[in-house]
Amino acid sequence: MLDLLIAVDRERGDLARQLTAALRDGVRAGRLGGGSRLPSTRVLAADLGVSRGVVVEAYAQLVAEGYLTSRRGSGTRVANGVSQAAPPQPGAGITLVPAVRYDLKPGTPDLAAFPRTAWLAATRQALADARHSHLGYGDPAGLPELRAELAAYLGRVRAAVAAPERVVVVSGVAQSLALLATVLAARGHRRLAVEDPGSPGALALLRAHGFDPVGVPVDAEGMDVAKLADSGATVALVTPAHQYPTGVVLSPRRRAALAEWAGAVDGLVLEDDYDAEFRYDREPVGCLQGLAPDRVVHLGSLSKALAPGLRLGWAVVPEWLVGEFREAKRYADLGTGALDQLAFAGLLTSGAYDRHLRAMRGRYRARRDALVEALARRLPAADVRGVAAGLHLYLDLPRDAAEAAVVTACAERGLGVEAVAPMRLTPGGPALVLGYAGHSQRHLALAAGLLGEAVAACAPVTTSRRGAGQPG
Repeated sequence: MLDLLIAVDRERGDLARQLTAALRDGVRAGRLGGGSRLPSTRVLAADLGVSRGVVVEAYAQLVAEGYLTSRRGSGTRVANGVSQAAPPQPGAGITLVPAVRYDLKPGTPDLAAFPRTAWLAATRQALADARHSHLGYGDPAGLPELRAELAAYLGRVRAAVAAPERVVVVSGVAQSLALLATVLAARGHRRLAVEDPGSPGALALLRAHGFDPVGVPVDAEGMDVAKLADSGATVALVTPAHQYPTGVVLSPRRRAALAEWAGAVDGLVLEDDYDAEFRYDREPVGCLQGLAPDRVVHLGSLSKALAPGLRLGWAVVPEWLVGEFREAKRYADLGTGALDQLAFAGLLTSGAYDRHLRAMRGRYRARRDALVEALARRLPAADVRGVAAGLHLYLDLPRDAAEAAVVTACAERGLGVEAVAPMRLTPGGPALVLGYAGHSQRHLALAAGLLGEAVAACAPVTTSRRGAGQPG
């Protein structure tokens, strides 16, 4: 039964005629769709503040005209086929991008592996246990229950110095960066350094907030801190546990140098710990924040561990910055959704989150191995890097390969890959980033074959010393 946006003007009189015209116009315009059940005469009369006889008269007139139907036990409904407006088509006005057969673009975990049963149980428990106050406007920094669980979890798993008072619950790392951009700009920090190559999404976000990021080269030890010191920046955004996109780990001496740099320039390091939960061939590396908790903001989210659609993350903020960051969060959205916070706190408390991550590490490792082995067979001239952890690998293409042409050739074969050129602030060799989380081992092997075909199709044509057209 529909609620109706209809009004009558008592000063104009003839209320039944007004109501009849309003309902007729609603049906003609398509606002009242065919088959929709209208309120009973008693309910609509009460809603409009008119006598029931007014509504009875209007309904009877429209039934006589064929706009409505009325049957005992079924109520009054809009007749089918009388609207003069074309019904809106699903997706009308939206440009749909054709789906590729194998999408190896990085950034998304295996969404089919989302722990629906555990999340449903945690949500039910959260609803059962939630106090009425949980559903009101709470602390914009997040619910105390989740902040306490996160502080314990990050201290245990990432060696973070994370008192609950320094944890702020956010809607993903992107929101953390947006809030930090506002806070840091107000403090006078105008020069911000990023890894080169680095995340194109982060670059776009920072530029949208008025920053012109300075690129600092990444080598086998991570960000070159000596060149960072020469950049004039006072803020640096880094991915030390698994650099995006190259996959290198920030070396111990670079970690110490980065903390020293931040203190020397009275600056700040923004640590994006985006997929540190997944490691395969190396010992776990503690977060950078644990080394310099007063100079590092630790950022994390559930986007890679569970699903980006949850829009749930956290920031561990230096004590001197907590108040400003918290207020920026307040003015952004008044706080993150309470029920999802309680559900995630339940996953942490029960150990379900740890169990999920442990299971996914084994699954992702098998998929990584399948892709690496297939690439070695189908594309032996390319070098694979950054495979010890994470959900993607970095593929150096042959030096004579045209990166953009390879991406286009892949798309023509139904294969989605990510070019590295948009991630660079300075030119570099041709390379691709391939995500393997969302595909089976068999499909990854098939995708590697298509990639090999695409690279071969883009190989430059060579001629013999005799010249084109000369007999051999």
